[in-house]
Amino acid sequence: MTPRIKSGGFLERGFRPFFLLSGVYALVAMALWLLFLRGGVLLRGPMDPLSWHAHEMLFGFAGAAVAGFVLTAVPNWTGRLPLSGVPLLLLVLLWAAARVLAALPVPWPLAAVVDVAFPVTLCVVVVREVIAGGNRRNLPVGAALGLLALANVWDWLESAFLLPDETIGPRLGIAVLVGLIALIGGRIVPSFTRNWLAQRKAERLPAPFGRFDTAVLIATLVALLVWTVQPQGWAGTVLLGLAGVANLIRLSRWRGMATGAEPLVWILHLGYLGIPLGLLLAALSAGWPDLVPEVAALHGLTAGAITVMIVAVMTRATLGHSGRPLHAGWVTTLVYLLLLTAAATRVWAGLSDGLYMPLLLTSGGAWIGGFTLYLLRYGPIQVVPRRETGGG
Repeated sequence: MTPRIKSGGFLERGFRPFFLLSGVYALVAMALWLLFLRGGVLLRGPMDPLSWHAHEMLFGFAGAAVAGFVLTAVPNWTGRLPLSGVPLLLLVLLWAAARVLAALPVPWPLAAVVDVAFPVTLCVVVVREVIAGGNRRNLPVGAALGLLALANVWDWLESAFLLPDETIGPRLGIAVLVGLIALIGGRIVPSFTRNWLAQRKAERLPAPFGRFDTAVLIATLVALLVWTVQPQGWAGTVLLGLAGVANLIRLSRWRGMATGAEPLVWILHLGYLGIPLGLLLAALSAGWPDLVPEVAALHGLTAGAITVMIVAVMTRATLGHSGRPLHAGWVTTLVYLLLLTAAATRVWAGLSDGLYMPLLLTSGGAWIGGFTLYLLRYGPIQVVPRRETGGG
C-alpha cells in the first residue's frame, strides 16, 4: 500500500491554518516579550506591555488553537461538512488582523472590536453547526466560546479603565480554557488511552466517565468561578484545594502510568496534570499570597495545563487528520520535553526572587525552542493535502 494525495489543501479543515498560526504566534509573541524585557524592543500597542502579553497568550495563541480544534471536531460531532475555503480564510484573516492591531499604536476601540469579533464569530459558527447537526450535547462548548468572547471584552474594558482593573478578564479567559480542558480533556484523555492500551491487550483500562467525573467537573467550574471573581481569600483556598485534589484522583483513574512507551499518549496525561497542580498553587496563593505569589499559580495553569494540552492535541490531531501514524518520534518528544521545561521553570521563576530573571529567560528559551521544533515538524504537514492509503 502506498500513500496517495487526496485533494483538499491548506483551507480544507480548521486545524491546518489555525494550528500552524498558533505555533507561529507562540514564537513571535514570546520573542517580542523577551526582547521587551531585555530592553530590545518597545511594545506600542493600545494595551500596556504586561496586559498585551497576557492577552495575546490567551486570546491570540490559545485562541487560534481552540479555533483549530473546534472547527475540526464539530464535523465529527455533527456529521456535517467542515468550515473550509473562503469562509475559513476570512476567519483566519480576522484572527490575524486582531493580532496586528493589538501590536500597533491604534485607537483601542478599533483593536478591541476586531479582536472580539473573532471569538464571537467562532461561537456563532460552532453553535449554528451543533444545532443544525442535532448534537446539542456539545452546546456547552459553544457556551464556553461565548464566555471566552466575554473575557476578551472584559479584558479590553479593564485595559481602557472603563472597568476597574482587577484582571477579571484574563482570569476569566484562563478559567474558560481550563474548564474546556476539564470538559473535553476528560473525554479524550481516557478515550485515547483506552484505545492505545486495548491495542496492546492490556487487562486494566481507564475508568469510564461516570458520576464522579461529573462531580469533579462541577467542583472545578465552581472553584474557577470563585477564583475569577475573588482570587484571594479562604473560600477560594478551600474550593480550589478540593478541586485540585479531585482532579488528581480523576487523573489517577485513567492509567497514565501505563503509557510510558508512547509520548503521544503520556503527554495528554501530563497536560491534564497541569490542572490539579495549577489549582493547588492557586489555592495556596489564595490563602498565603506571600508564600505562593499569584503569578506562579497563573503560569501553572497557563504554561502548564493550557499550553501543554494545546500542543498535545495539536500534534496528535495533525498526525491523525493528515493520515499519518499516531506515533511521536524523537522530534515530537523533544517538543514535549522543552515545553514541559518551559512550564516548570516559569512556575519556579514565580516562586523565586533571586533566580527570577534567569529562570524566566530559561523558560522563554525552552518555549521558543519547543515551538520552533513543532513548526519544523508539523508546519509542512499542515500545509499539504491529506495522505490517504491506497493501492498501487
